[in-house]
Amino acid sequence: MKLILISKRSDKVRTFSLNSWVRVLLSVALLGIPVAAGVLLGLKLADGRWQLLFEDHIADMQNELILSRQELFEDRQRVSQTLSLMTAKLAQMKASVVRLDALGEQLTELSGIEGGEFDFSSMPGLGGPINLDQQVYRGANTMQFDLNAMMSDIYKSLSKREVQLKLLRSSLADKNLIKDRRIAGRPIAKGWMSSPYGMRTDPFSGDQRWHGGVDFAGRYGSDVISVASGVITWVGEKSGYGKMVEVNHSDGYVTRYAHNHENIAKLGTVVNKGDVIAKMGTSGRSTGPHVHFEVFKNGRVVDPASYIRRTSR
Repeated sequence: MKLILISKRSDKVRTFSLNSWVRVLLSVALLGIPVAAGVLLGLKLADGRWQLLFEDHIADMQNELILSRQELFEDRQRVSQTLSLMTAKLAQMKASVVRLDALGEQLTELSGIEGGEFDFSSMPGLGGPINLDQQVYRGANTMQFDLNAMMSDIYKSLSKREVQLKLLRSSLADKNLIKDRRIAGRPIAKGWMSSPYGMRTDPFSGDQRWHGGVDFAGRYGSDVISVASGVITWVGEKSGYGKMVEVNHSDGYVTRYAHNHENIAKLGTVVNKGDVIAKMGTSGRSTGPHVHFEVFKNGRVVDPASYIRRTSR
């Protein structure tokens, strides 16, 4: 390969001969520059596309993270609500256990049963063979399992006390409590009968209306007493009755004491014959201080007169 150089200043012409190595280097230089420029340009464009793809991927990951956090927050709220409900239920069940224990101890004292026969602080004698083939499932959520175990234990405790009280009730029926369980006498210590059972002239309207009980008038705030032993099953206000106490006795009998100034008895407690359960008043539909006395037998109201005249024997 030859190079011919012509000068403008002179008429001389110079000729250069290039060997094969020089020709190769010159070709590489001439061809390499555009190729290198193309490669650099391609890399730059590719780098921009990768950057965009990478930014999009980061944005997707951030969105997924936000959604995961929201789901976690909602799950925590649901767990918190569930725990609150279970805690409230546990408190109610524990309160029921305390009331049942107190009632059981009082019934035990009333019945005269020897100590130890009914121990409300220990499990009753229960048992049975276990099936080794059965598998007890243990979930991964330890907290939930612990709460379920607590609920199960309290439920068993309530069931145990219910069994004991049923047995104790049967035992009471055979004990020497017939005298106290017998409905007899007046629901007041002092006072007089102001209105009998049956049809009467309504003191408010003047019309003939049915009167389902007997009224005993007396001094405001005087004692209202239970006519037989039993369990208090209602304490509060009732439409028309005002402040009222209801006592559940044996053999299907229930007595009511209404229009009280103050209810003394507590719901779920045991009262003996002659115990003060309220103070005479004029609450509800009433014209003056008195106690409205009702007797129910097997869910139906009956005339209290025969029980008022009855003597305890």
